[in-house]
Amino acid sequence: MSENTKLKWKSGTLLAPLPAVMVSCGTMEKPNIITIGWTGIINSDPAKTYVSIRPSRYSYDIIKETKKFVINLTTEELARATDYCGVRSGRDEDKFAKCKLTAVPGHELADTPVIAESPVSLECRVTDIVPLGTHDMFVADIVAVDVSPALVDEKGALHLERAKLIAYSHGDYFALGRKLGDFGYSVRKKSTIKRRAAQKNTRNSQNRPVKKKKH
Repeated sequence: MSENTKLKWKSGTLLAPLPAVMVSCGTMEKPNIITIGWTGIINSDPAKTYVSIRPSRYSYDIIKETKKFVINLTTEELARATDYCGVRSGRDEDKFAKCKLTAVPGHELADTPVIAESPVSLECRVTDIVPLGTHDMFVADIVAVDVSPALVDEKGALHLERAKLIAYSHGDYFALGRKLGDFGYSVRKKSTIKRRAAQKNTRNSQNRPVKKKKH
């Protein structure tokens, strides 16, 4: 058996990267935003997610009372606003106004603000609140997903890579880099890989703008 040469550190939260999301909550009349790193998907059918929030945060009582929130994915353009909404409190200012963001109503949660500038927003209804220690986990059903039309092609396929999403890793924000593969690529047959590549090239050529001839 080989020796473990890794350094042993004490127990901690060093799981990275994480999605740095802006969670909008409150009402359309009084919207608020909190940046969250402790979030993820915990079930597929029904679609369920969670956010973990310290009870001292301003958004904690809002979400606990309304039982609703929206997870808004963040992009390179939203990086500064993402950071700002994580270090400033909604008790002191309107973060939508300060960051020049637009609050629009959700499709299912019409009284809950969605960040219009976010490419993908998950409308969530709380089902359980789990006390964990420093944070409480708000477990929620995803009742709707709002997607920017700019990410959808003419066949209805989603191209999330167009969004230029960001991630959070041990105190730093990073732009997501080049694609290394897709789900199942390690066991996919070569014939399937070639066929998909050919289909992608065909789509790209069809979408390429036509150059005008010079006269």
